Amino acid sequence: MTADLFDHRQVRRAFSRAAGHYDAAAALQREVCSRLMESLDYFEDPAREAPPPRVVVDLGAGPGHASIAMQARWPKAQVLALDLALPMLQTTRANTGGWRPFARRPRPVCADARALPLRESSVDVLFSNLCLQWVEDLPAVFAGFRRVLKPGGLLLVSTFGPDTLHELRTAFAQADDAPHVSLFPAIGQFGDALIAAGFKDPVLDRDEFVLHHDDLGGLMRELRTLGATNAMAGRRRHLTGRSRFARAAAAYPHTDGRLPATWEVIYAHAWGPPPGAPIRVGGVDEVRVPVSAIPVRRR
Repeated sequence: MTADLFDHRQVRRAFSRAAGHYDAAAALQREVCSRLMESLDYFEDPAREAPPPRVVVDLGAGPGHASIAMQARWPKAQVLALDLALPMLQTTRANTGGWRPFARRPRPVCADARALPLRESSVDVLFSNLCLQWVEDLPAVFAGFRRVLKPGGLLLVSTFGPDTLHELRTAFAQADDAPHVSLFPAIGQFGDALIAAGFKDPVLDRDEFVLHHDDLGGLMRELRTLGATNAMAGRRRHLTGRSRFARAAAAYPHTDGRLPATWEVIYAHAWGPPPGAPIRVGGVDEVRVPVSAIPVRRR
């Protein structure tokens, strides 16, 4: 068994600490969420002749803004707001507290993307904005998504790509040999994992955002506010010393006196496959057939 790339307890701790002030720094996350939500229109395409969704999952829900928007879009649906960090879900509950009495509200559920506590073929729409970058085993996670998604259900996800914060990674590489910036999957890996899991008609796209900061300290404070701290299992476990920080700051590229920070965003949508569609395991298509579907000849 290979060691985990990420320390998932650190991921939970970081986002738990960030819950109270996450919204103050999450402008990029809100913009990406808005762009991802535009693809919800695919589910309502009249050509599909599909009924409104009954169960919608917002995975990595954070403060719950996407959950609230999807509940307003489909008021009769059960929207589940799933997050690894319980304080984030407490923020979600607070953000839904002003709704009119008796209106259906998103239901907070504390859960791990790697082990969804949901029944097989129970979800119509599985939405996840900027959560999967903290998961190293994409094929296993997508296999779990396929398990819970209904045939013809919509999977809609975004994640950070490997060019994210490449300036910060390069600058700290001049200071020491320890990893300071988490490694994220490339768009090709993301697409391969979707195909291996058997999803139907996957479509991928990418954006690149460049934000600017006055200094390295300001960038690091913003990352802590977002909970986007270094969660690599092999990270340095003590504070970065002043000399290392100074070397990284000196190596960081400047643009007109400010520090650029690149965020590569990958978007993907795909459809739940019909029953019996193959899953690729070790380069071989594996078809799973329930025992009840195997005809038995009786003598």
